[in-house]
Order: sequence, then structure tokens, then C-alpha cells
Amino acid sequence: MILFTKLFLAHLIGDFLLQPTRWVIHKEAHKIRSKYLYLHILVHFVLTMILLWNLSLWFWVVLLILSHYLIDVAKLYINPWFKNKSIPFFIDQFLHLLVIYACAYTTDVVTHTLTLVQQIDWSLVTAIVFVGFPSSIIMTKLLEGMANKIALDHKSLPNAGKYIGIIERLFVFVFMIMGRWEVIGLLITAKSVFRFNDLKESNSRKLTEYILIGTLLSFGLAIIAGIIYKGGLL
Repeated sequence: MILFTKLFLAHLIGDFLLQPTRWVIHKEAHKIRSKYLYLHILVHFVLTMILLWNLSLWFWVVLLILSHYLIDVAKLYINPWFKNKSIPFFIDQFLHLLVIYACAYTTDVVTHTLTLVQQIDWSLVTAIVFVGFPSSIIMTKLLEGMANKIALDHKSLPNAGKYIGIIERLFVFVFMIMGRWEVIGLLITAKSVFRFNDLKESNSRKLTEYILIGTLLSFGLAIIAGIIYKGGLL
């Protein structure tokens, strides 16, 4: 486990802390000819060797750095194919993490992976999935009649309310299973403060009631999921 942690730490430092934005821009412009691509790989190599501090692992470090280079080059060339630039970014990070995992547990990668899968709390996974998009759809159906009577705010970001709701339910669920009810109260207060100006400017009783019902319903679904999970009913 400590080997994986050190390799992952080296990756985080090399990819995020020690890679300036100008390096990224230069790499995207010049791709495989970019000098910063090779400087970036060198930084990863040095960081990994320092954190491992074990010359006997040099072969795995070279293999890891070579794979990092190939993944980064592939990302530079497929990046223009995607309109949403976050997709190649997350694919790139997932592949790096996969290689780090394979190198860290190379002697028993299959056994270790099977052990991790067997330890998954499927009830927890199911509850987390439920408070995400399924809860959003349930709320949309329940509030559909009210939503038709509320004037749309075209200044809002697309789907912002949906994602805010998902994040707040995840927070409520996590804090609930941790037994930190006071933090849930703080979340309700914080949301009320952020919404205060909108409600004050709109001066709409319907909008106020709609937001209040939506908030209570959102928190309620997360709390119900938490009660079912903690009660072992899932």
C-alpha cells in the first residue's frame, strides 16, 4: 500500500503542482516536439525516484515513466477530437492511475483487485447512486406541477440547480452516516443565505415556496437514504 501511495503522490506533485499552465499550453501547441513534454517527464522520473528512494525499483520506475510519456502524447493528439476538454483529461488521469496501480501491485495485482472488489459496500454504493441523479429525477416529477407556474431564470447556468442538489444530498448523506447532524443544519443555513438575495430581488412568494419545498424534499431524500443505509435495510 505504501508503494502505491508514494507513486500516487509523485504523480499528483508532478502533474498538478510542478506543471505550470504555460507548459500545458506549449505542449498542446507543439505536441511531441514540445520541450516541456520531456521536462515534465523528467520531473516525474526525479520525483518518483526521490520518493521511492530505492534503486532496485528502477525498472518499474522506467516502465511507469515510459507509460506516462505515451499516455500524455496520446492525449495531446486526441484532445482536439473532444469538444468537452474535461473528457480527455479524466481519461488521461484514469490511465495514469491504472498504470500506477499495476506497477505498485505487480506481483499480486489480480488477487489485490479481487480483494478490493469483495470489500465493496454495495449498500453504500446503492445509497450514493440513489441520492444522485435518480433523486433529481424523482424531485423533477414531484415538483413538475409547481415548476410550470414559476418564471424561468434564463441567467442561470444550464442544469446548475440539478448539480447543486446532487452535491448537497451527497453532503447530507455523508454527514448523516457520520452522525454529524449539526453540519446538516449548517448546510441548510448556508443555502438559505446564498438564496436570500435571489428571493429578495424576485419578491415572488411562489418562487420562495418552490425553493423551500425543493430544498426540504432534497434534504429529505438524502436523510431517508441515510436512515435506510444505517438501519441495514438496504
